[in-house]
Amino acid sequence: MSLPLYRIDDRLIHGQVVVGWGKPLGIEFIVLVDDQVAGSEWEQELYRMGVPPGVDVYFNSVADVVRDHERYTTDSRRGILLTGTAATMLQLIELVPTIRTVNVGGIHHRPGRVQKLRYVFLTQDEEQTLQTIATRGVEVTAQDLPSTRAVSLEELIRGDR
Repeated sequence: MSLPLYRIDDRLIHGQVVVGWGKPLGIEFIVLVDDQVAGSEWEQELYRMGVPPGVDVYFNSVADVVRDHERYTTDSRRGILLTGTAATMLQLIELVPTIRTVNVGGIHHRPGRVQKLRYVFLTQDEEQTLQTIATRGVEVTAQDLPSTRAVSLEELIRGDR
């Protein structure tokens, strides 16, 4: 599989993704899915600065990924697909039913969110969205780094720290 990691992380591309996940998984490309970023050259340039040489970055809208998903999954290189929100990931899953696993990475504090794990804060709507993803037959786990234990969706919702 050329996309071994589908990750929700509100910071999108940053050191934990590039180094923490990218190096152990041997990542050679990143698919960043965000409608706003896909339309902003300025934001794209900022994210490119956080990616080491030799790693390609593709900035896609949800519609672009639906069109190009097969190309990414059949690429001979390994990649990561990132969304900044659970809602965006749900949109993808509803349009690309071959996605089978989702990693909840950093979803950080903001008003209305409740801490579930050290690195995950969720609103009730976000919890419901993650549960909806699971009802689509997708395994949802939270894990900040590949060296740490994956936390099940049930544990995440309960806030088992």
